[in-house]
Amino acid sequence: MSTPDSSIGSPLGKSVAYETAYNPKLLYPIPRAEKRAELGITAALPFIGMDIWNAYELSWLNPRGKPMVALGEFIVPADSPNIIESKSLKLYLNSYNQSKQESVGAVEARIATDLSRTTNATVEVRLTPVAQATRSMVTPSGICIDDLDIAIDNYMPAPELLRIRPGTVASDEVLYSHLLKSNCLVTGQPDWGMLAIRYSGPTIDREALLRYIISFREHNEFHEQCVERIFTDIQRQCRPERLAVWGRYTRRGGLDINPVRATDTEWAVVVGNLAEVRQ
Repeated sequence: MSTPDSSIGSPLGKSVAYETAYNPKLLYPIPRAEKRAELGITAALPFIGMDIWNAYELSWLNPRGKPMVALGEFIVPADSPNIIESKSLKLYLNSYNQSKQESVGAVEARIATDLSRTTNATVEVRLTPVAQATRSMVTPSGICIDDLDIAIDNYMPAPELLRIRPGTVASDEVLYSHLLKSNCLVTGQPDWGMLAIRYSGPTIDREALLRYIISFREHNEFHEQCVERIFTDIQRQCRPERLAVWGRYTRRGGLDINPVRATDTEWAVVVGNLAEVRQ
């Protein structure tokens, strides 16, 4: 798959000097519309959701020059016109390193303003000083399908692999896999993650689902785009009554991206609160 024109001017895959003075111009937007059009999404979105970013390398100077460190959580709504190119966000966050800031709240507000301007949507930002942070790894309360003994011979997305088990219905089932891998659309570097699927409706064949998840192994696409493709394929091939798809990707450059797409707010929130042990 070719690289979209919208990413040609981004810093991704290029040698870039790190700036240590606050610079919001480092942020680079990528429109969602082009990749969504590939999925046949040109009008109303078939899902709601968010992209949950976690930042683990965030620091600035207090008014007396003392370094402060914090963890950041940035929530970008799925209906934002743009996503943020990940390397540009890393460069932007590093531009705080030698910048004096009045308080945690001031940094939080400034990041929220800059990210909202870049995505053209309201981005929620929460910063937690490292000394106050707690973090637990949680396995989804569902069924891991990774131990299924199946043969695999396809490593590019194939929605036709998906199928249901005729005559059976699941009222509320969660299936998950740690075998999700895709590649960055621009650099080709591997992206590793866990995929969780919650659905109700015709029972999804687990072996078919695992083959489908693994079929992304040589596919080049950004995290957000992969999860939207998976949501759309499952919705079209399996016709669930309710559906939530959640990707939890391992971090790169001090950032991880965790897209959530769902048919309704209740399931989007529940799935989005899960965590992954490799993070």
